[in-house]
Amino acid sequence: MKEIIEVIALFLGFVSWILILVSLQDQYWKESTTEGSVITTSTIYENLWMSCASDSTGIYNCRDFPSLFALPGYIQASRALMIAAIVFGTFGLVATLAGMKCSKIGGENYILKGRVAAIGGVFFLLQGISTLIAVSWYAANITQQFFDQFYPGTKYEIGEGLYIGWSSAVLAICGGACLMCACKVKTPNEKMPYPYQPSSRGHVLSTVATSQSAPSNYGRNAYV
Repeated sequence: MKEIIEVIALFLGFVSWILILVSLQDQYWKESTTEGSVITTSTIYENLWMSCASDSTGIYNCRDFPSLFALPGYIQASRALMIAAIVFGTFGLVATLAGMKCSKIGGENYILKGRVAAIGGVFFLLQGISTLIAVSWYAANITQQFFDQFYPGTKYEIGEGLYIGWSSAVLAICGGACLMCACKVKTPNEKMPYPYQPSSRGHVLSTVATSQSAPSNYGRNAYV
């Protein structure tokens, strides 16, 4: 049972790690809204790295953000958190592969391998939390600007890249939780205490001591 949980956790962690890369490559983190517009001539969409615009004919043009320091704080924080999530996910995959019970890495020291697998679960949890914070923070700013009636700039809606990020966060948290639970699962053989068997020498010594300490029913006059 423990091996199955570890394999499921590894699969969830790997899929979540791939989804992070897909989310970062996706250009539609936010897309300009068509709310209140009868005719839409162009669409603007952005992610953490660039801004793109496309017209009704399908021609689009993208440009990278010019300066890191000129960006809003939430974009810089989302970048850092997503990069940290990739690093956490990489460490989580390596630790999980090394700590799985069915893996040959690390020999047959299952206590050490269980601890390594638990560390992999912690890395997956950190990956999911970092991704969840980054995506939710970005979405919160989009929502705030959308419902602000006095916001003078272009209003955007949530794009597909954020939904991919949320999916990645959920899978990573589930994978980390499965690994943490697998480290606590014990087989019946592991729960059975080791039977205590006293040594034969101790048994002999205790027998001799008992016979010596036992009171004698015969006095010295009995042998005279």
